[in-house]
Amino acid sequence: MRTSLVLTVIGDDKPGIVEQLSDRIRETGANWEESRMARLAGKFAGLLRVSVDAGQADALSARLRALNAGGLAIVVERSAQSAAQSPRLIWLELIGHDHPGIVHDIARALAQQGVNIEELETDLTSAPMSGDTLFRARATLSVPQTVSVEQLRSVLEALAGELMVDLALREGGSDG
Repeated sequence: MRTSLVLTVIGDDKPGIVEQLSDRIRETGANWEESRMARLAGKFAGLLRVSVDAGQADALSARLRALNAGGLAIVVERSAQSAAQSPRLIWLELIGHDHPGIVHDIARALAQQGVNIEELETDLTSAPMSGDTLFRARATLSVPQTVSVEQLRSVLEALAGELMVDLALREGGSDG
């Protein structure tokens, strides 16, 4: 029987971090399944899911945690993923002048509707004509069947007006 482990990894960015992780994962016969990794402010930050034989999960966890001595901070958690029904996914895109509180206000409005943020990617960019700093967010949302897209759109559009941001919602595939 296989089990999933979810890892968070952070440390000073340098060559070889992914190689060190993948070496320990390979040693235990585990499979690297999903990951999101980035360099942020000179740090390597990663999220990773691996599947491993249940009998090897503790050994893999110990091997990965041994990397903590080399300057990485690694947290390993077993997944308690349930076989719930497939979520209804909606994609949110938002852009507007950057100011503190945008993520907080949007996250609060989503939570009040029972919406879970499955993935969130944000960045800052320059406006084409003015050069002003713009905040941009892209999110995958898991929306309960009891919340209509129109209801969610109404709540978010009201908030977008207050925050002075533009947003778009899409149901279905992320590309379209």
